[in-house]
Amino acid sequence: MVSPAPCSRSWSISEDSLKRYVQFASESCIQELLSASDSNRGIGINNGNDGWKVLTLENGVEISKRRSGNGSFHTFRSRWLLRSVSPQQFITVANAIDAAKQWDSDLVEARYIKDLDDNLSIIRLKFGDNSKPLFRNREFIVYERRETMEDGTLVVAVASLPKEIAAGLQPKQNNAIRGLLLQSGWVVERLDGDSCMVTYVVQLDPAGWMPKCFVNRLNNKLVMIIENLKKLAQACPIDGDT
Repeated sequence: MVSPAPCSRSWSISEDSLKRYVQFASESCIQELLSASDSNRGIGINNGNDGWKVLTLENGVEISKRRSGNGSFHTFRSRWLLRSVSPQQFITVANAIDAAKQWDSDLVEARYIKDLDDNLSIIRLKFGDNSKPLFRNREFIVYERRETMEDGTLVVAVASLPKEIAAGLQPKQNNAIRGLLLQSGWVVERLDGDSCMVTYVVQLDPAGWMPKCFVNRLNNKLVMIIENLKKLAQACPIDGDT
């Protein structure tokens, strides 16, 4: 059972210190995402050295998981070959808020708390009482960092701030349970033609009293939202995109 002690401490830090911390933490997340995408490895191929185990492979869509060595929650990954969708189109919906809307329709609040840089923001996600068990009455304080790599690959890293820092920025309200998005994000790679390869990774700890096996089973479904995001992207074409 998962029963972390409630966080009663909060840290008040300067904006410069917060920015430095988030840049450092997000850089690690970006490297993890790039490693998970591994464009040199084909979809559906198990590589025993990288820890990923393919769970399903159908119609060019791979769902995989990686066990955490410290007994934490599994990390789940989906890899999709999207045809007739450019990286620039898909990246418009590859963000923390649009993903949260697909996770659960009872997202009652999604707002930017602070912009630390042009590509670096702090966001609050709040789910209501009618949400699915994984998100019911839960909130997440996350950073979102967007980067374009030298080869044109687009990366979006999203993860929770440490509880003490989050409490200093945004005190927990009412009886909400503050969960942790341990790591998540997208890697969007351009392919020949107007297509792209999208890798999406999620590792989530909802906190509260919930068996890990139940959480892992539900986490598996979180990486299956790319089809819905693809439809959103196709509905918002970008002028001049090729």
